[in-house]
Amino acid sequence: MSDMKDMIVDVVERMLKENVDKDLVDTVEQGKWAPKVWHLFKENGMNVVAISEEHGGAGGDLEDLLNIVRLTGKYAAPIPFTETTLANYLLAYTNLQVVSDLATHMLSTDQAYTLENAKLTGEAIHIHWARHTKHLVTLAISAEGTHLVEIDLSHAEITQSTNLANEPRDTVKFHNAAVSQVSAVLSLDEIRAITILETAFQLARMTGAIEKINDLTVQYTKEREQFGRPIHRFQLVQQHIVNLAGETTVALAAFNNVTDALLTHSHNSEVAYARIRFEEVIQAVSTISHQVHAAIGTTHEHSLHQYTRRLWSWRDEGTKISYWTDFVSTQLLENSGDSLWAYLTETKIPMTIEGVIFNG
Repeated sequence: MSDMKDMIVDVVERMLKENVDKDLVDTVEQGKWAPKVWHLFKENGMNVVAISEEHGGAGGDLEDLLNIVRLTGKYAAPIPFTETTLANYLLAYTNLQVVSDLATHMLSTDQAYTLENAKLTGEAIHIHWARHTKHLVTLAISAEGTHLVEIDLSHAEITQSTNLANEPRDTVKFHNAAVSQVSAVLSLDEIRAITILETAFQLARMTGAIEKINDLTVQYTKEREQFGRPIHRFQLVQQHIVNLAGETTVALAAFNNVTDALLTHSHNSEVAYARIRFEEVIQAVSTISHQVHAAIGTTHEHSLHQYTRRLWSWRDEGTKISYWTDFVSTQLLENSGDSLWAYLTETKIPMTIEGVIFNG
C-alpha cells in the first residue's frame, strides 16, 4: 500500500459522488458513455496512479489502483477505466509499451486470436467497451506459443452487443491485421499471473457494487414506512440487514486479503478462494436487497437494479468459477500431502506479477 492510498480514495470518491448519478448511469442504456468523467480521471492522474514517477505516473501501487477500480464499481461509472488500466498493467508486465488512449482487453485462452507473421486473425465475443476504445490488448496463439499483443481497433470489424446491464460487450474480428506490439512467448506461470490479475480487477469492481447495494438497502429501510414506522424497526427486516451487512463485510475482507497478497507476492490461492466465495456473496446480496426493496427495486426509477444487474453480468465475465474450483482442487491434491491444514495456512507460494514500470 502506498502512502497516498487514503488521499487517492478520498479524491476519487469525491469525483464520482459529484459527477456520477443515476441519470448518467442510465445513459449506458442508450449506448452512450461518460467521456467527461474519463477526462476528469485523466486530468487528475488516476489512469496512471500505479505507474512509477520516472515514467510519468504517480508512483502508487497495485492496491491504490484496485481501490479506484472498486470505487468505479461502487458508482457504476460508465467509463472503461478498469479495462484501460488493466490493459496497461499487462503491457508493462510483459515488457511492452503502455498506451495513452482508451484500451480494452481479451484474456481468454478459449477464444484467443491466432498470430502469424505479426498479423492477427480471429474473432472474439464479449469484449468490453470495444466500440469506444482505440487499443485492444489480447492473448494470441502463434506456432511458438501464446503471446500478449496490442493492436489498434481501427483494423477490426466490430459488432455491437451488450451484457445484462446494457454495458458494451462487443464482438471483435480481425483478418490479417498488423499488430502494434507483441510480447515474447508467455510461460504457463505468466499466463496464470495474467488470469490472477484479471480476476483481481473483477473482484475489486464487484466489491464496490456490493458496497453500494448494501448502502441503498439500508437507506431504503430507513425511508420506507409501513404501519406508521420505518421498516428497519421490524425484526425480520433487521435480520435481512444483518445478513446483508455480513456478506458485505465478507466481500470487503476478501478484497483486502487479495490486495495484500498481491503486493507481498505470498498468496496461497487467495484470489481463487475469494472468487469462489463471491459466488455465495452475490447470490445472498442480490436476494436480500431485492426482497427488502420488493418491486420498486426493479423499476427504472430506482438505482438498485443498476448494481444487481452489473453484479450478475460481471460474475459471468472473465475467468469462470469452474476454473478456480478446479485450480484449488488441484492445488490441494498436489501440495497438501499429509497435512491439509498446514497447506491451507501456508503463505509462502510466490507469484510475481508486478509490472516493469509499475510499483508493487
